[in-house]
Amino acid sequence: MPTTGADPDPLSPGDTARAWRDVLAQLSAWLPALPVPPDWDRHRAWRWVRQGARGGLEAVPHVHGIHLADLLGIDEQRERFDRNIRQFVAGLPANHVLLTGARGCGKSSLVKAALADHGDQGLRVIEIDKAHLGDLPEVLAQVRSRPEHFLLFCDDLSFDGADIGWTALKSLLDGSLTAPADNVLMVATSNRRHLMPDLFSDNRETRHQGDEIHPGEAIEEKVSLSDRFGLWLSFYPMDQDHYLAIAHQWAAALGAPAAADDPEFRRDALQWALTRSARSGRTAWQFARDWAGRKGLKGA
Repeated sequence: MPTTGADPDPLSPGDTARAWRDVLAQLSAWLPALPVPPDWDRHRAWRWVRQGARGGLEAVPHVHGIHLADLLGIDEQRERFDRNIRQFVAGLPANHVLLTGARGCGKSSLVKAALADHGDQGLRVIEIDKAHLGDLPEVLAQVRSRPEHFLLFCDDLSFDGADIGWTALKSLLDGSLTAPADNVLMVATSNRRHLMPDLFSDNRETRHQGDEIHPGEAIEEKVSLSDRFGLWLSFYPMDQDHYLAIAHQWAAALGAPAAADDPEFRRDALQWALTRSARSGRTAWQFARDWAGRKGLKGA
C-alpha cells in the first residue's frame, strides 16, 4: 500500500518541457509584442506609445494632408515657422519652437503642413504625449544617428506643480551634458506662454530694490523652461474678414463653394462663430463641413 502523504510520481522530462511551454505561451499572451524597427521611408509620421513598461514608435498611416498654403490669416507665423523648418532640413542651425495663443488658430496645423510640404526633403514628425516626456532620452537614442530630420511634436503642452516631465524637456532643449542631436527639433503648442500656471502666490516672492523688480525663484523657474525654445510664435483671435475667408476656402475645398457676397453663407458663418464664442480656423473648418453637408443633402 502507498504511504499516506507520499510525493506524487515526478513528471517525466518531456512532461516538464511541455508544462513550461504552456506557461510561457500564457505569459507571452499578456506581454507586449517586441517593437518592430521603424520604416522611416514608408511612414513620415509616428507616435510614441507605451505598453506597460515598454515604449515604442507606432506609425501614423493616415496623416491630414493640409499644406502651408492652405493656412490663411497667420501669414507672419507661417513664414517664420517655415523658414525655421527649411533651415532645419537643409542641415543649417534652427531653433526649437513654442507655439502659443488662441485655440483653433493653426498651431498644430503648422506642424501637419510642414510635414506635407517638407516630407520629401527628409522631414519626419514624432508625436509624444506630455505624460511620456520622461522617455525623451529613449526616443533620441532611436533617431540620433538617422539621416532624416525629426520634429518631436507635443501638442497642448502645459505643466502643473505635480508634473515632473518638464525636467526631461529642459534637458532636451538645453541643459544636459549630452550634445544636442542636430537632426531633432522640439515643437510644442500651448495655451500658456510659459507652459506653467501663473499663480498669485508666485508674486509674493518678488523683491523690490529701489525702482528695480526682482522676480522670485518660482517665476524664474517657469520662465527658464519657455526660454529654452529659441522661436516663439504667438497666435491671436482672428478678425471677421479672415474668418470668412477661411470658411470660403474650406467650403470650396469640400465641394460647396459660395460666392464672396452670398448673404446666406455670411449670415450662417457668423452665427456659427457666435455660438462657439470664437472666430478661428478650426471654427471656420467646422462651419464649412456643416455648410457642405447641408448643401449635399439638398442636392441629393
